[in-house]
Amino acid sequence: MADTKKTTPARSADKSPKKAPAPRKGGSRLWGFFKGFVATCIALALAGVGLALFVFALVYSQLPPIDTVVDYKPKVPMRVWTADGKLIAEFGEERRDFVTINEIPPLVKEALISAEDDGFYQHAGIEPKGFIRAALNNLATGRKSQGASTITMQVARNFFLSSERSYIRKLYEVAMAFKIEANLSKDEILQIYMNQIFLGNRAYGFAAAARTYYGKSLQQLTAGEVATLAGLPAAPSVYNPFASPKRAKMRRDYVLGRMRDLGYISEAEYQKEVNAPIQTRLTRVAEQVGTPTRMNESLHAEYVAELVRTLMFDIFQQETYTRGLNVYTTINSEDQGYAYKALRSHLQSYDHSQGYRGPEAKVDISDPKTREQNISNALQEALIATDMPAVVALEVSPTEVKVQMSHGKVISITGKGLDFVKRALQPKAKADIKIVPGSVLRLQSNKEGYWEITQIPQAEAAFIATEYNTGAIKAMVGGYDFALNKFNHVTQAWRQPGSSFKPFIYSAAIEKGFSPQTVINDAPIVLDPSETGFKKWNPKNFSGKFSGPIMMKDALKKSLNLVSIRILQAITPRYAVDFIQRFGFDSDKHPPHLSMALGAGSVTPWQMVEGFSVFANIGRRTEPYLISKVTDASGKVLMQSTAEAEKVAGVEALDPRNAYIMHQMLHGVATSGTAARATASLKRTDIAGKTGTSNDAFDVWFVGYAGDQCAAVWMGFDQPRSLGRRAQGAGLALPVWIDYMRDAIKNEPNVVRKAPPGVTEEGGNLYYTNRKDAIPNLGLDQPATDDPIGALIHDSSVRGQIF
Repeated sequence: MADTKKTTPARSADKSPKKAPAPRKGGSRLWGFFKGFVATCIALALAGVGLALFVFALVYSQLPPIDTVVDYKPKVPMRVWTADGKLIAEFGEERRDFVTINEIPPLVKEALISAEDDGFYQHAGIEPKGFIRAALNNLATGRKSQGASTITMQVARNFFLSSERSYIRKLYEVAMAFKIEANLSKDEILQIYMNQIFLGNRAYGFAAAARTYYGKSLQQLTAGEVATLAGLPAAPSVYNPFASPKRAKMRRDYVLGRMRDLGYISEAEYQKEVNAPIQTRLTRVAEQVGTPTRMNESLHAEYVAELVRTLMFDIFQQETYTRGLNVYTTINSEDQGYAYKALRSHLQSYDHSQGYRGPEAKVDISDPKTREQNISNALQEALIATDMPAVVALEVSPTEVKVQMSHGKVISITGKGLDFVKRALQPKAKADIKIVPGSVLRLQSNKEGYWEITQIPQAEAAFIATEYNTGAIKAMVGGYDFALNKFNHVTQAWRQPGSSFKPFIYSAAIEKGFSPQTVINDAPIVLDPSETGFKKWNPKNFSGKFSGPIMMKDALKKSLNLVSIRILQAITPRYAVDFIQRFGFDSDKHPPHLSMALGAGSVTPWQMVEGFSVFANIGRRTEPYLISKVTDASGKVLMQSTAEAEKVAGVEALDPRNAYIMHQMLHGVATSGTAARATASLKRTDIAGKTGTSNDAFDVWFVGYAGDQCAAVWMGFDQPRSLGRRAQGAGLALPVWIDYMRDAIKNEPNVVRKAPPGVTEEGGNLYYTNRKDAIPNLGLDQPATDDPIGALIHDSSVRGQIF
């Protein structure tokens, strides 16, 4: 059988060349993937750039018009000025002083650029490196904490965008920055930024911040102060030198370092400034709209400023604070200073005469750990009083008191500085007045420039002076200290005028036929409730004595109460109420009762100076006015007071004969009556006026005129109580008037008033010519036949009526 087994042929013994191996399919795929990846990345990048350009173009097309920046009109506060061009105050939502780029010192610009954007003059609106760095950081951290905003981008944000942190907002910010750069020069952008940026304490712009924090102009700032302000845009509340001096110093030193590194200051300047403490003007600044954003603290016209603000707000509402109004008042800056000084000086003198009331508060300083914090808290809680800083006593002895001030400085009070509180320093002093370590005290600089311990007066006062021919207010002080009490006692305090109201009753009597020579009986009188309007009344003169028969003119000199009551009884209270309206008084403030004769109604100092202007002007009444003109920011006149000629014309309120006779009687008061001290002190021949003291000396007054001015002074407590058993207008109010007039009218000639037609003068006595021989019998207090007063009725030498 044949063999069917398959056999494998043997390999040939001949060796042939080997073929190269074929490429592996895996390597080819990797290379292809790489090329595809690169192409894809390029395509995506191009698409991304295209998309970004498309989005940017879309965003750019939706940006608001740039007119707001190009035609920059910042909110400008209202400014209040004196008649002689001194700034009194400004009010606004924002503190702002607009300055051009040329008015900004180079150092201020350099400090800002060092702190915020050192490439400002090189980039086109964004700083690429900083922008990319911030973007990468934000992506890495997942937070939107770094913004890398240039000055231009900040301008864009402040004008058009919110402060929201988002990528969309940032895109709009970048686009707006490019648009701003395309339309404005670098200097124009910087000018806008330096006037617009918020720097804390309602200060917008660097000029306003320089005033707010340092009370200086930009030109007066040191390198350290400039660096402090330049550090504020980053975080105004955090680096506020008022509230956070330590953090402000850290930021300031950083800015100074940048200024040194960029070559703007030398190493020596850097060392000098970083070693200096943070120093500001140490003034707390009000934060509410409607409080002054700036107050001329040397002028002390705070009550004037507030009255102007309320008057303007009634007209312009919220535009008052943003429209850039300039309000020109009639106030004379020198006269305002005289009034402020006189009122405060005499109020303090009165307060000191009442004795020391004791420390305002007491704080525990026994524990060294809590001592500084307790002192700080006590001084922060203390009332802010002008020129009277609060301090805390550290060490106390009868000859020396060491105190700590609000900024930490410790000083010693000795010698005359302790005179006022000597009793309170004695070991056996009463507990309620005794000064001990931890006592909160008040200091005041005396005439020699040394500190003395004092106290804030509890009594208040008011002063107003007008140019009586026109009514222009030359000075107005509404209280002791506006920082303590914003109630304006000149315009808002309705108080009893006391005897200072008697001239208006006497004038009514002259209108009824009386004369200065009319004889009245200064004798006891008892009035029943039907005549007084409240209860049985047994009025007395201030002295408690009686003069008997006396002429009206002499009764006014002595301010005899019983004579005034008899006069009012004769002319009737109802007639008097109607009559006094001629002087500008409100009839509803003066009930028609006999107590009206002693000034029991209610008046304001403003009204009193208006009323006395009638006598000064021989019959013409001029209403006081404070504002002469109002303009907008461009200078356009929005309001103008009545023309001067019309003001001089006034209102014919009183028969000139009556007014002249009353003037002469008031002149007698100032030469030989209760106000004789005025003539003796000022050595003038044209002074006329009347003192006033209300019941129980709750109110004291003097109202009078001399030269070209009429002024009213009031003093009393806001919660009515007696100023003292012997307190009088002649002793408390008159000295304020004298001190003011001594300075205010020192260059004014004596005014000579001539008798108008219809007045006859005979032997020093004045009469209406057509009434010279008239002796009206009004039938009041008819005397018995054996009464010596009765004999005078038939004495032809007495030209008047005996009452």
